[in-house]
Amino acid sequence: MTTATGSTTTQLVDKHRPTLERALEAIRTREFWTPHPEHPKAYGEEAAEQGKAAFEALRGTRFELPGQPVSGEWVTSERSPYGLELDISYPRTDEGALDVLLPAMRAAMPAWRQAGPEVRAAVCLEILARISARTYEFAHAVMHTSGQAFMMAFQAGGPHAQDRGMEAVAYAYAEQTRTPARATWVKPQGKREPLRVEKEFTAVPRGVSLLIGCNTFPTWNGFPGFFASLATGNPVLVKPHPGAVLPLALTVRIARDVLGEAGFEPDLVALAAEAEGDGIARNLAVRPEIRVIDYTGSSQFGEWLEANARQAQVHTEKSGVNTVVIDSTDDYRGMLANLAFSLSLYSGQMCTTPQNLLIPASGIATDAGHRTYDDVVTDLAAAVDKLLGDDARANALLGALVNDAVRERLDAAPGRGRVALASRTVKNAEFPGATVRTPAILAVDAANPETEENCLDECFGPVSFAVAVSSTEEALALLRRTLREKGAMTVAAYTTSREVEQQVAEVCFDEPAQLSLNLTGGVYVNQTAGFSDFHGSGGNPSANCTLCDGAFVANRFRTVEVRRMSAE
Repeated sequence: MTTATGSTTTQLVDKHRPTLERALEAIRTREFWTPHPEHPKAYGEEAAEQGKAAFEALRGTRFELPGQPVSGEWVTSERSPYGLELDISYPRTDEGALDVLLPAMRAAMPAWRQAGPEVRAAVCLEILARISARTYEFAHAVMHTSGQAFMMAFQAGGPHAQDRGMEAVAYAYAEQTRTPARATWVKPQGKREPLRVEKEFTAVPRGVSLLIGCNTFPTWNGFPGFFASLATGNPVLVKPHPGAVLPLALTVRIARDVLGEAGFEPDLVALAAEAEGDGIARNLAVRPEIRVIDYTGSSQFGEWLEANARQAQVHTEKSGVNTVVIDSTDDYRGMLANLAFSLSLYSGQMCTTPQNLLIPASGIATDAGHRTYDDVVTDLAAAVDKLLGDDARANALLGALVNDAVRERLDAAPGRGRVALASRTVKNAEFPGATVRTPAILAVDAANPETEENCLDECFGPVSFAVAVSSTEEALALLRRTLREKGAMTVAAYTTSREVEQQVAEVCFDEPAQLSLNLTGGVYVNQTAGFSDFHGSGGNPSANCTLCDGAFVANRFRTVEVRRMSAE
């Protein structure tokens, strides 16, 4: 297939085959590997200035998507958590535009299906390569829509998100090629001629895939579903969160450019932007053209999707109550420092941030001697204070509160327990309009009837609960109940006992949840590595899928067999 620029899909395959093979090896071995450097200097001396200039050039403009059917109206819905005026307008997608767009997306499917898994993977990797080259631009886009601090937006919104996208491409390729494209079936018939059947097996996409983006991690949470669907032959309609449109709009524009240059219809990827309050996701999700849905957000809407979008394969990441069991430790200072960082990173606005810390009321054994419950809580509060004592360092870790709902939950936190650590306001000299707050820690007693109401539902943001339990056994029982009823994206435990370690693991096996044990160094419970760590388990109420495994991609396509009798 010759492209509009004179190159061929064969050239794309040749260009990206080594990367694809290395990605396939990485998901097999689970060893460290990334083709996307996370250090800013790796992108060249001029990249920082060019990326910021590209971002600045987008402010106050209309974000054009040439060729995509649109309504003719424009919407502006983003507000930078740092107070920076964005004023970027996007083509509004209404029902009339969808009635033209969705058939166009479906019409683009046959050629994309016929291209086969390897070509689709190569095109996806070319999209990722172009996104990677613009990592600085994406970093500013993620920062000013999510509130992440710049370095986190650069890494999590850039190379780490790109890793997750490539990981999805690798899994998609592996699952589609698990069955051979052709086979000759020969059945002996004794003295008669054997039966011979020529068989062809084709990976057939389900249909249009709908990506419903989130406000806090638009690329990190969005890229897995986007690339898993595109690599398995499905067109992708991207419906960003109204507060975080730009990172995914840039993704759509780049993807449309690459697809067009490779000789495919750009409408294989499209943007569905909306005004605040339009709520088009609910209507889109039940349209018959939509056959795959990827969603990150609240449990309320996630459960609605699972119950009502019956025509689609629905992948959801929802609310959860992440829990830490603290039984004992042989590195008390390391434990406190690790937890302090985990509670502070991005102001706790991560689906993996610990919320409930289960601590025996009688205290714990440590290398620093016996520490009472009050000691542990006081020492953890002091560790957070020390970590965030310098405002410049605090801003680099905390970022900004993404919206008023997070601030309101934080302001209401003192009514939910004894304040062990009060939140304070941090000034941001570069962005005076940013709302930056340190975490709050509340001390509660598991025996108190109000504890369930106060901390056994997700409190998204920089609020955590130090829960006094009667024993480690009660902590394990509470962990089990939390996983079963509320779910969790992450579980952590600190213990010097192999027996307790095994007991915690058994709970996480019974109520599937990803477990981290005795983290005291530079690895944190709320961070997961592409190609190695599984994000979510798909086995508890917080999510019905895992980023990323074979199951995440395999049901996005079906294998259709064509049989022909053969005389030879």
